[in-house]
Amino acid sequence: MTTESVMGEAQFAQFCPYYHEAVELIGRRWAGVIVRALLGGATRFSDIARAVPDLSDRLLSERLKELETAGVLDRRVVPETPVRVEYHLSEKGRELAPIVEAISRWADRWVAPPDHAPEVAD
Repeated sequence: MTTESVMGEAQFAQFCPYYHEAVELIGRRWAGVIVRALLGGATRFSDIARAVPDLSDRLLSERLKELETAGVLDRRVVPETPVRVEYHLSEKGRELAPIVEAISRWADRWVAPPDHAPEVAD
């Protein structure tokens, strides 16, 4: 085992309150898939609701408020008739893109049914 890997393991073994807070925010039920929908281009409440099946409007509204409060997304009111509300990821939220992509790749490999999992080269 290299010194680098031992130091890395020690780092991961220690409790980190920042990591804990981040995982609790993004790991809340539906929060990660809402971020993924926003990364995919959804901006309106109805777009996000369509992109995330089985998510109730009440819970979607709650999660959008939590993500806005945490600075992950911005809520923009477009003064039209009728008024249009859009949600856009902030810089903080856009920086989640590589993490969401990594989790998606991991899920494709380890969570997808075996007949749908990609072949893994050794």
